[in-house]
Amino acid sequence: MSDRLSPEQVLQSILQNVQVGGNLTTGDINQILNLLVIVKQPDSFKPTGIPHNLPRSGTIKFVGRAEALENLHQMVQHHNQVVIAAIEGMGGVGKTELATQYALLHLLLLTYPGGICWLRARDEDVGIQIVRFAQAKLGLNPPEDWDLPSQVDFCWSRWHEGNVLVVLDDVNDYPKVEPYLPPQPSRFKVLITTRLQLDLPQSFTLDVLDESAALELLREWIGEEKISHELANAKELCQRLGYLPLALNLVGRYVKKRKISLAEMLRRLEKKGLKHESLEREKNDPAWTLNVRRGVAAAFELSWEELSEEAKQLGCLLSLFALAPIPWDLVESVETGQDAEDLEDARVELESLHLLQGEDTYRLHQLIREFFREKLEHSDRADELKREFAGTMSVEATQVPQQNELTREQIVSLSSVIPHLAEVANHLTAYLSDEDSAKPFIGLGWFYEGQGFYDKAVPWFEKCLAVTQARFGSEHLAVVESFTNLAWLYTSQGHYSKAEPLLVQALELTKRLLGEEHAQVTISLNNLALLYKSQGRYSEAESLYIQALNLYKRQLGDEHHMAQSLNNLAVLYHSQGRHSEAEPLYLQALELYNLHFGEEHRDVARCLNNLANVYSEQGRSKEAELLFMQALELRQRLLGEEHPDVANSLYSLAVMYSSQERYREAQPLYVQTLAICEQRFGSNHPLTVRVQKRFARFLRDVSAEGCADLEALPNNPTIQAILAEVQASFEQSE
Repeated sequence: MSDRLSPEQVLQSILQNVQVGGNLTTGDINQILNLLVIVKQPDSFKPTGIPHNLPRSGTIKFVGRAEALENLHQMVQHHNQVVIAAIEGMGGVGKTELATQYALLHLLLLTYPGGICWLRARDEDVGIQIVRFAQAKLGLNPPEDWDLPSQVDFCWSRWHEGNVLVVLDDVNDYPKVEPYLPPQPSRFKVLITTRLQLDLPQSFTLDVLDESAALELLREWIGEEKISHELANAKELCQRLGYLPLALNLVGRYVKKRKISLAEMLRRLEKKGLKHESLEREKNDPAWTLNVRRGVAAAFELSWEELSEEAKQLGCLLSLFALAPIPWDLVESVETGQDAEDLEDARVELESLHLLQGEDTYRLHQLIREFFREKLEHSDRADELKREFAGTMSVEATQVPQQNELTREQIVSLSSVIPHLAEVANHLTAYLSDEDSAKPFIGLGWFYEGQGFYDKAVPWFEKCLAVTQARFGSEHLAVVESFTNLAWLYTSQGHYSKAEPLLVQALELTKRLLGEEHAQVTISLNNLALLYKSQGRYSEAESLYIQALNLYKRQLGDEHHMAQSLNNLAVLYHSQGRHSEAEPLYLQALELYNLHFGEEHRDVARCLNNLANVYSEQGRSKEAELLFMQALELRQRLLGEEHPDVANSLYSLAVMYSSQERYREAQPLYVQTLAICEQRFGSNHPLTVRVQKRFARFLRDVSAEGCADLEALPNNPTIQAILAEVQASFEQSE
């Protein structure tokens, strides 16, 4: 029996030694990287308890960077921030791969038990990605109605214990990501990859590979024998490719596949225009490269010529997508004239030449995307593909529901589409039909508005208004819709003075275009009335609601909007204490909601709860309780146990039970309400504070009467704080 250790045992021993001792040398790193290539199941060494979202490595073997990894580790451990800055204008030098390998290495070494969060900084919102990671990996749920910076701060302040690595990959606008960086405590380590020359004291430039590492990488593709036989040609080939890892990988694969000599490879590169002067260093600066992309483009050209026409067409199509993960089903939905199997064959071709990577979602390297885009611009099908892509994204935009309907599940499912929708809105509006011209902007606006990211929604609705006015002129229904969407967003932000003129214009324009009696006029009347109610301008709001109702009655047939108008007017009367006027309106609205939607709908539950509140305030307790329970059960069935609408029903019941001195029934309902509000909105949100104050008053009253059941209360910080407040109020009164 041999005493010789297997590669797996050697790797395990090294990892344990480094974990215990804490010192990490270049030799350790080289040995770990080499062993990860030869062990049978490298993923089995990854710990399961550390939250992370690391991307897959894109290299056959990571070479020539052990010293950089060691230096990087030392810098990260002693400073809050590290920048890996590439030579200006250069792509494919391996910044992302270095960060990936560093993160993978230290995942194995358990350096960051608090997690490794990978953020794509170019063309994707860093703040939103931080929130999504915290939700998916850490179980955190920041209040959805907070602005994005506040949600991010919420996540950082509640992050799991232990050191944390945050990687911001491909930063192209540092001031844009700086507000989302984690706080200063040293347990947060920030690693940035960028092409910018950032003025940060701990930054360093990642250069191309040296000759030895470039030859080692080429050797992994074509073997030691060919390198030894043509060593001079191998060195020249590395030089001609600028020692760029991306180019070496592509050309190495090409040589292996074509079974050609390195001399022949050099001749082909020369013929294709890859000249060494394109990679020349700037004179007087031995570390500067002027234009690497020409060389890389020539390498891409070689792979391009290997592709079928179908694969070339797919590459051109993929270049229209944003520089973000591309869901394959989204690619399939674009009408290209190819059936699904042919499209799959084309994708396999691109993957086989390392021009595309992924599984269910795919991603183009930026340089490859730019290369494909240039090919597209010279294609006879350029305009056709752009129209098809833009049209498909417009269809996807219609899948985004209005802000009050957006669920957490929809946010997750739509997130992968949003960057590509933005690509159309920013760059391809000329290829949208008149019918589709506003759809991408509306979809993007609703997506962000529905999450409470109002500042991110505003630009899309403002652009939508500008686009529709430019395309249709000022007298068009598309402009009315743009006015309305932007006005509601301003209203959500409390910018009433901005919202009012837009809604007034929308109403006046609707009347001019459709006439005074059109159904769309009633919608505009309701919209303006809701704004006036929000401002406390009740008499103006009532006048508009009544106009809308009278118009609905003359038109007939629009039960949904009629019900909304009745409910809105009832809410107005209810808020003014005009219960006898509110009740019949709620009853009419409820009847119409049932007729239009059936009994199982969110609006039905809302109307039931509103009517129950009227009954409760009138002292009609049995009728109120019955409706409250119906609304609660319906909301739980439709929305789940922890939805804010459910909290609204629980709170309404608790208030009613309190007024009836049914304290033991009221208390657990307050506790449930408070738990939902804290989870969804946070402890400092106005709604949560309101529930806290009402519950504190409840406990104070029942304690004074000797009816409190304090032992039944959960032992958590919020409840303890409320109890302390109640106790303090008793002491002051004494």
